[in-house]
Amino acid sequence: MFETGGLLLITPPFIWLSGVAVVDSFLLLAMVALIAAVWNAAYNTGFDWLEHRLTGRAADQRPLKLRILHATGFETGLLLVSLPIIAAWTGMGWWEVLIADIGLAVAYTVYAFFFNIAYDKWFPITVKS
Repeated sequence: MFETGGLLLITPPFIWLSGVAVVDSFLLLAMVALIAAVWNAAYNTGFDWLEHRLTGRAADQRPLKLRILHATGFETGLLLVSLPIIAAWTGMGWWEVLIADIGLAVAYTVYAFFFNIAYDKWFPITVKS
């Protein structure tokens, strides 16, 4: 759900701002989305486990400041992996790729923040005592 929604929301502005062809943009962002999906599973599992171990709290009870840290940490990790892929795929210079990748990270961070709040409301975690 998350990656499909992200592709639908983020691809059109990426095409417009980057000047990369439609098909190349979609395939690139689909590749980054696939990488993000794998990173998402690993990152969220680790973050949720650590948060529960340190606080005893379930992820759907995460306070606002920790939600911001969670989303920012996810996007920072993804940025480190996606930067060389975008550079190789588009042929853009490193500076342009960094700006484009930061733009993608900011857009996805905002999207992730609101998506996760909605997801937690629609699918609350029930913890048995």
